[in-house]
Amino acid sequence: MCGIVGYIGKRDVAPLLLEGLQRLEYRGYDSAGLVITGPRGGGLRMVKAKGRVRDLEARVPKRFAGTTGIAHTRWATHGAPSDENAHPHLSTGGEVAVVHNGIIDNAAELRARLEAEGVVFASETDTEVLTHLIARSAAETLEEKVRHALKVVEGTYGIAVMHADFNDRIVVARNGSPVVLGIGEKEMFVASDVAALVAHTRQIVTLDDGEMATLKADDFRTYTTEGSTTTATPTTVEWEAESYDMGGHDTYMHKEICEQPDAVDRVLRGRIDDRFSTVHLGGLNLDAREARSIRRVKILGCGTSYHAGLIGAGLIESLARIPADAEPASEFRYRNPVVDPDTLYVAVSQSGETYDVLAAVQELKRKGARVLGVVNVVGSAIAREADGGTYVHAGPEVCVVSTKCFTNTVVAFALLALHLGRVRDLSVAEGKRIIEGLRRLPEQITEILQAEDDIKKLAEEYAGAQSMMFIGRVRGYPVALEASLKLKEISYIHAEAYPASELKHGPLALIEPALPTVAIVPDDDLLEKNRAALEEIKARSGRILAVAHREQEKADHTIVVPKNENELDPILMGIPLQLFAYHTALAMGRDIDKPRNLAKSVTVE
Repeated sequence: MCGIVGYIGKRDVAPLLLEGLQRLEYRGYDSAGLVITGPRGGGLRMVKAKGRVRDLEARVPKRFAGTTGIAHTRWATHGAPSDENAHPHLSTGGEVAVVHNGIIDNAAELRARLEAEGVVFASETDTEVLTHLIARSAAETLEEKVRHALKVVEGTYGIAVMHADFNDRIVVARNGSPVVLGIGEKEMFVASDVAALVAHTRQIVTLDDGEMATLKADDFRTYTTEGSTTTATPTTVEWEAESYDMGGHDTYMHKEICEQPDAVDRVLRGRIDDRFSTVHLGGLNLDAREARSIRRVKILGCGTSYHAGLIGAGLIESLARIPADAEPASEFRYRNPVVDPDTLYVAVSQSGETYDVLAAVQELKRKGARVLGVVNVVGSAIAREADGGTYVHAGPEVCVVSTKCFTNTVVAFALLALHLGRVRDLSVAEGKRIIEGLRRLPEQITEILQAEDDIKKLAEEYAGAQSMMFIGRVRGYPVALEASLKLKEISYIHAEAYPASELKHGPLALIEPALPTVAIVPDDDLLEKNRAALEEIKARSGRILAVAHREQEKADHTIVVPKNENELDPILMGIPLQLFAYHTALAMGRDIDKPRNLAKSVTVE
């Protein structure tokens, strides 16, 4: 949930670290810090600050030269945001510095033991335990000191370590939290996300769990925490540094909403097979016989990815006629689920590193299940752990809240559903119908985006609400869930989503003029049922904003979206509600790209 960046080479390191932290700030932004040293030693020098990276930058002295350093931007888990709790953490003698993502589960026990031995802690963090363990190791090399410390640690970590006595290297390690090496020309980088690297190198190595690396200016090597050498094959990052810029937009969220026509075109490109009215998803590693043997599909995700999975489950049931459902991965992994060999499990994650999803994948694999991954980041942990899967090709998504990745994930599920359907009993004509609908999506999304000014006016009108209700029925319910989440994430307005059919079973008690309702009203076989729900709300003086394919007379306002095939309508109906949440938050003066208490990649429990 935090950002790590490090460098060793010949360049002045502080500006590089600050630039990297700026690119990683979406991963955590309640405090930041850096520590550096030069090629001739002189000890470790550190600067830390509560707040954003700009607050850290203001504290860095003008003369702060060095050629090796590590830095961190934090999302608090242990200890409130403060200068003291900011990373890096130094050992008592100042010789060891550590930055850490993850959570040390046995930190309290280790802290008590170290305090009994006379160690005085300077922070409330679990990370500082690691720093002292490394410093107190009697091993002769930094690598061995880190290995000894990690042997007694339980939990998740992505760490980078510097030592004043070993100033020619940075040692890093991974267990459950991403660590990526960047290979330059006589210089090496390390980060928790490729976003910090692409401005300087596109050659990367992603560490596996249980793997460590030693970085020197002109070399690196990888090995396990047990000491065995591993083979690291660099890969080329396809995203350019410009992909992480705002591109003339005021916020990343607005940029990413507007990128959706191109993003959807990317996920479709090269995958449609008109001859057989199907699609090619080569990474599934699932032949026709195996696909036909599937008896159930279980989709696992968290937050927005879970909502995409709900729509995906509906698509799979509709097109492939396979029973399918979605469940929060954070719940699934704790309820001792029955793992069925005839069930296909699909793990969904924008980052490919979401800890709850990754842990569920690992448990499923341990029990012999077949797992597919639907992720955005190539080479991410879930992509590597899964038996196969598909990338959603949304491109980098920097805003903490997901927009284009949600849309592309749902489109990827439509492709998967079509593939499974055509392997089974979906006709050529039905396959052609869905393909034609998929091809219309980019143009229809563009049409929705062109109505932004009208949506902005509606958002400004509703921005004064203290709470809002979102309703939808069957295909519309996951859209309501996701729209509700978007509004609460960036505007901080309390919002709840309910199935429209459940209104009369309790939520109607809340209806009054001060509680607006956003209703998802697609023009399908449930249109009259949804209109009946609007009647119920209107009879109780509730205000209604409808998202529909035509004007709804019972609604106070209607956002009209273009009609596609029934199965694909949820993809389009979510787009205007992204803009609605955005402009609501903008009208309220919120920090849209970095909402309070949240971080982009949730790599801790």
